[in-house]
Amino acid sequence: MKKKLNCWEAKKCGREPGGDKVFELGICPVAEEGIAEGIHGGEKAGRCCWAIAGSLCRGEQQGDYAEKFGDCRNCDFYEMVRREEMPQFKLGFTILKEIKKKGS
Repeated sequence: MKKKLNCWEAKKCGREPGGDKVFELGICPVAEEGIAEGIHGGEKAGRCCWAIAGSLCRGEQQGDYAEKFGDCRNCDFYEMVRREEMPQFKLGFTILKEIKKKGS
């Protein structure tokens, strides 16, 4: 089975632990969010980045899900994951509920 790409691999941002931009820009919260491990087959929150507050997209820190989802919905990575995961694709609010439940 083909390995599923995480956002940092697809976008080549270099903001994952050990990435080439970490020293300069820091680690993205998506690459450290362990409670989202495995969602859509991703590492950490690498395949549900749209649900993670403070993700570092396009070189700038994003807000929470409600603030950034309009941009995420137009992202090529989001669309790729949506296509790959259909019909089991999870919307952001479903992911947030799942993460909250795991954290309780």
